[in-house]
Formats: sequence, structure tokens, C-alpha cells
Amino acid sequence: MRTHLKRRDFLKTSSALVAGTAIGSSVWASERSQCSSPTAEAMGWGVGVAQYTFRRFSFFEALEMSSKLGIQNIEPAFFLRLDKARPDLKINEDLSREIRREVKQRLDDTGITISAFYSNLNTDAEQAKKIFGFCQEMGIASIVAEPKPEAFDMIETLCDEYKVNLAIHNHPKKPDYTYWDPENVLALCKDRSPRIGACCDTGHWVRSGLDPVACLKIMEGRILGFHLKDAAEMGNVKSRDVPLGEGAGNYAAILTELKRQGYKGVMTVEYEHDSPELMDDVAKCVAFVEKMAKKLSS
Repeated sequence: MRTHLKRRDFLKTSSALVAGTAIGSSVWASERSQCSSPTAEAMGWGVGVAQYTFRRFSFFEALEMSSKLGIQNIEPAFFLRLDKARPDLKINEDLSREIRREVKQRLDDTGITISAFYSNLNTDAEQAKKIFGFCQEMGIASIVAEPKPEAFDMIETLCDEYKVNLAIHNHPKKPDYTYWDPENVLALCKDRSPRIGACCDTGHWVRSGLDPVACLKIMEGRILGFHLKDAAEMGNVKSRDVPLGEGAGNYAAILTELKRQGYKGVMTVEYEHDSPELMDDVAKCVAFVEKMAKKLSS
């Protein structure tokens, strides 16, 4: 059975998130984001959002939407648009110096940080150097990617050289794919730099039929990033996302386990179910984290 958060538990900004406030807007909001999860922030949990959540929109639009939600961290994806007015531009390492300065100014205007970058990092050494250089210049702490095992020696060197982390992401279980299993991700981290770890996607663990709390225990000490995601059905790789706490992931236990581990870092809402209620659904996810943070810090 799903449990729905009451309106009084919502973020103070959620009253502004009715249909049409940000979605489809082309007007740039220059006001700085006011953090809607202060208790989580005080615990060392910086709440963020993946640009993939707002994939119908450009990065600049996603910044505006994040600001309205009171979210102060964002994770762009290499294949998504930077600007509605310039649809050929993607938010990745190929941006010119001039456009990078524009991105930095937009970030500064909103007070939002690019906390991680979802990238196609792999075995190409020259491309890898460009990706790491882009992250270093933009102040991005972690690259989220799923490189092939043979790329890790090269990537480890770049992690230490550029002082940028690699957080290995997991998708749901499928043939000839290994990162769905945290034991396989942990094996890739073994004996490597502490800058190599995991971006734990709990929703995909649920879709793969895995207990997220048990998976987190496996990855303890190697968690460098976190995708906040709950799925409606356990073991169904096509299960849709639902707001945190309303699915099969037992999200209260997930956050309790992270607190036990002493996790400090960004938690990124990656909400894949797109609908007219998208902003409200993301607001519910942030509100759930803040509610749990209050409970766990009391």
C-alpha cells in the first residue's frame, strides 16, 4: 500500500509548483535557490536532481525548475540539451570556453552547483582527458558513468591527477550486463583509489529484484554518489518510478542505513516517470528526504 505525504509535510516552495509554473517556461529566473531541505543539508546530505528528470527541457530550464523546487545541486547528462534556444548544444565536454563561462554564470545566479556529471566515459583516453578536464574546470566533484572494466587503470590515473571521482552507476538487470549486481561493482573498486566508487541507484536495484539496504551494506565505504529513486514493483525491470516512500524500496530503511554508514554527500533525485505532475512528484521526493532527516537527527 502506498503512503502519501500530506500537504503540510511538503516543501515550503511546493505551493508554487502547480501545473504550468515552471514547465514550459522560457523565462530565466535569476533569483537564487532557497534550500528546501535544510535538515538534510545539516546532516551532510545535499539534495540534488538529475537533469534526466527534466529531460524534455534544456539544462538552463532545468536550473530554473530546480530553483523553484529549492534544490541546490544538479547532475547534467552528456546527451541532453543545454539551451532551448540553441538545441544543437549539449551539456558536455565539447562546450566552448565562452559557453562554459555562460553556464558558470547561470549557476552562480541561481546558487546551484553541478555536483556530478553523467558521462559516456569509457576506454578512449583522449576523450577521457577532455571529460576530466571539463569536470575540473566546472568544479564538478564526480563523474557518473559505466565504463568497461578494461578502462579502469586509465581512469584511476585520471581520477587522482584531476582530483575528480568516478561513481560507477548501475542500471537494471539484463543479459551481458554486470553492474546491476553491487558485488560486481565492488570488485571493480577493490584495491583502487578511494576516488573510485559507486553511484548507487536504488530504484534500479529494486527493478533487478535486489534489497537496496543489503546492497548499500555491500557498497559501504565505496559510496560516492546516490540516485534517489523508488520503484513501484520489486523485480520488474519496467516498473515505473513513484515518489520516495511510495514504492517497493522501503525508502525509510534506505535512508536509515545511509545515516548508519555516516554517508556525507549529494543525494540526487532521478525521477524517470514523466507526467504533468512531474514537479509535484519531485517535490514529494525532496520532502520525504527532509522528513526522514528530521526523524533521524532528532
